[in-house]
Amino acid sequence: MILNIRVYPKAGRNLIKEEKSCFKAYLTQAPHDGLANKQLIGLLAQHLKVKKYQLKIIKGGKSQNKVIEIDTASGSGKK
Repeated sequence: MILNIRVYPKAGRNLIKEEKSCFKAYLTQAPHDGLANKQLIGLLAQHLKVKKYQLKIIKGGKSQNKVIEIDTASGSGKK
């Protein structure tokens, strides 16, 4: 599954909003040294009820507009 997300760093609180065409993520971390990206993955995993390792930024690592891939097959099959 692919998600389009618009990130607003240095916000007053952490919040994920679902809009018509994309998600909006308000993050308290500054976009420095990947801190905002790490916070985004954690917050999004909590919101979508998936594990953090199932989320991957595939586009927009240094942009406010990001494309996130959710790997729903990961972790489903145990050896």
